[in-house]
This record gives sequence, structure tokens and C-alpha cells, in this order.
Amino acid sequence: MIVATPNHLHSPVARAFLAAGIHVVCDKPLALTVAEGEELVRLVESGTALFALTYNYTGYPAVRQARELVKNGELGELRKVMVEYTQDWLMRPLEAEGNKQAAWRTDPARAGAGGCIGDIGTHAASLLEFVTGRHIAALCADLSTVVPGRRLDDDANLLVRLAGGAKGTLTCSQVACGEENRLSIRLYGSKAGLEWHQQEPNTLLYKAAGRPVALLRTGHDYQGAAARAAARLPPGHPEGYLEAFANIYRAFIADVRRRARGEEPLRDYPGVREGLRGLRFIAQAVASSQAGAVWRDL
Repeated sequence: MIVATPNHLHSPVARAFLAAGIHVVCDKPLALTVAEGEELVRLVESGTALFALTYNYTGYPAVRQARELVKNGELGELRKVMVEYTQDWLMRPLEAEGNKQAAWRTDPARAGAGGCIGDIGTHAASLLEFVTGRHIAALCADLSTVVPGRRLDDDANLLVRLAGGAKGTLTCSQVACGEENRLSIRLYGSKAGLEWHQQEPNTLLYKAAGRPVALLRTGHDYQGAAARAAARLPPGHPEGYLEAFANIYRAFIADVRRRARGEEPLRDYPGVREGLRGLRFIAQAVASSQAGAVWRDL
């Protein structure tokens, strides 16, 4: 079962199919509230149905390679992380102009407590945690509503502290003039840095101390096993957004087949726990901003 509805329907639809023992792939965010998310976690972990969440940017081969480099210590001690997700499609009050996507994404009853922070900020947080292998331990958020009359945030700036000591920034905006879908991440360690941009998804920049920047390109044999497994085409052939989604689905279907054979699933994709973390990220970012941009544990 695939759940690709507006946010307020994720939980009731997923809950019904999980209760019937049917495997579920759900769009993000996991649910409308943290309480709904916790209920879905209980259903998944007490039942037999598998569950995947489409944080699709984790499916890119270059992102898998970045994660492997961090895990293998190629960056040294991780010191700073900067993640950005900016768009401009909500610069105008499209929700008042008949745009259905804008209407539900800016409606608290259908989108949840977060606007921009929930719609794309959760993708940025997911990418950060996936690549670094570390959770966001605490955050300090300043959320803004730039377009007059809009009921949810459309711009956000956050300071983050990661488990293990690294610090960084997370910014997201849907009113950034001229930006299409600018998701990027930069990591800095004691030995090297990494940089990836979703609009140029097949290139990972590796910046070792005192050496020229190296371009690590998707599809080559020098990529790690995880990146090679996620690549579908020879080097130089563009792969992107749809293939990243496909990698999530492919890994999930492989687990469905393993379960049918009586084998343990590998769960090499975001799941219900990652979805719950996303909901807590939204809730704490909103709470932090409403309290005057104070630090909140996550």
C-alpha cells in the first residue's frame, strides 16, 4: 500500500492497512502529530507489516557515498554541518489563488503545525542525520511567516547540535526568490570536507585538507558498495529524483520478498522511527520559535 495523500490522511490510512497486516510505503511526514506518530510506531513494531517512509533524498547514490565516507572516518572528527533547502514557489499567496497544493500545505488542519519546516525542513533534517549517522540532539529555531495572511511558517533558520558534539545550521525557505529546489549539505571534519547539491545530484565534492577538491561521480568503480548498489546507469548518464525514489521502493520490495521467504528484512530505507523523529523535529522547532528561539532537546 502506498500512502501519497495530504498529511492529515497519512495516519488514518496507514493505520488501517497496518492493522490489516498490509505492508505500507508512506510519504512524509509520518502523521499530523507526534501522538499519531507514536501510535504508528506501536502498530508497526507490534505487527508483521513492513513500513517505509519516503525521505527520498537518502536514495541518491552520492548521498550513500557521503554517508559511507563519514562512517569510515574519511572526514576525521566531524565538526560542523550546514544544510539548506530553499524554494520560491510560495512567494505569493497561491493558497488564495486556487492552487490546491498550496492550499493544503499552508492549512494547519491538513499540513500540521509546521509549514515550510514540515514540508521541506524535515527533508533537510533527515538528510543531515542520514549522512552524518548522528541524531540532532537539540535545536534553536526562528520560524517566520513572510507572506501576509499565511497561517503557517514559510521560512525558517535553525541552529542545531548533533549527538557527539558537532554543531551546525539548518535553513529552509519557500519564499527564497529565484530558487527552484536547492537542497544542499556541507560537512566539515578535522581531515576533510564534503559537499552535495541535489540540483547536481551525481557529483559529490570531497575536500581533503591541503589537496585539490575531488569530484566523486556516480557510477564509477571507486564509489563504495552502497553508492554502487544505488546507481542504475553508467557514468555520465544523469540519474536523479525519480531514481532516488525508486531506490527506496526497490529496497522495500526486496524486504517484502525476504519476509515472504521467512528471512529477516534488511530495512535499508527510512522507516517509522525516522518518521517519528521528523514529527518531533517539527514540534520542537515550532515550540522553540514560539518561545522566542530557545534551545529545545530533540
